[in-house]
Amino acid sequence: MISHYSIFIKFLIIQSLLVVCVSKGFEFFFFVQQWPGSYCDTKRSCCYPTTGKPAADFSIHGLWPSNRNTSWPENCNPDNPYNESQISDLIPRMQVSWPTISCPSRNGSRFWKHEWEKHGTCSESVLDQHGYFERSLNLKKSVDLLHILKKSGIEPNGKFYRFDSIIEAIKGATGFTPVVECNVDAKHNSQLFQVYLCVDKDASKLIECPVPPNRRCASEVEFPFF
Repeated sequence: MISHYSIFIKFLIIQSLLVVCVSKGFEFFFFVQQWPGSYCDTKRSCCYPTTGKPAADFSIHGLWPSNRNTSWPENCNPDNPYNESQISDLIPRMQVSWPTISCPSRNGSRFWKHEWEKHGTCSESVLDQHGYFERSLNLKKSVDLLHILKKSGIEPNGKFYRFDSIIEAIKGATGFTPVVECNVDAKHNSQLFQVYLCVDKDASKLIECPVPPNRRCASEVEFPFF
């Protein structure tokens, strides 16, 4: 006869397995680009990478598996660590489009390692390591945020722009509503910081975000120099 204790242990094991499976599930990606001028213009400041000052352009922050209920899986497979040899052909593009500006100055490897191990390993059912970074770079190439904003007269010149104008410019060019995040500088000004666009589960095309846009900015936001 199976004891009640044995049944209870089996139940706990099954529940644990279910939690693991759910934690790795995702429904879409957030593709996130950041404006380096806003990252640097805070008390935290920034450091240029060892390869030199990045271009005055939006750069990739990450490609993050996410769910409609606003949850997201993280650190899904410690047995598949970052291996730079698998993406050696992509490094020149990553240094341009995915630089690190955190301090102290680094070459980018630590940043890319963090993004793969925290987020990329949760997309293994769709993308291997090379695919994860290559798709991110291709998305950056297809969504030139700086060009889109400049076409609408919104430039990184230290001036203030209507938050709604930024949303309208990006939506008008891409066909999809972005989620825009701002930070606050030392003078308490709201600054354009990060732009989130939603991408299908294959990380191949933009989609309308399946979560409501969260207004994270003041009605007027600064677009600082870099």
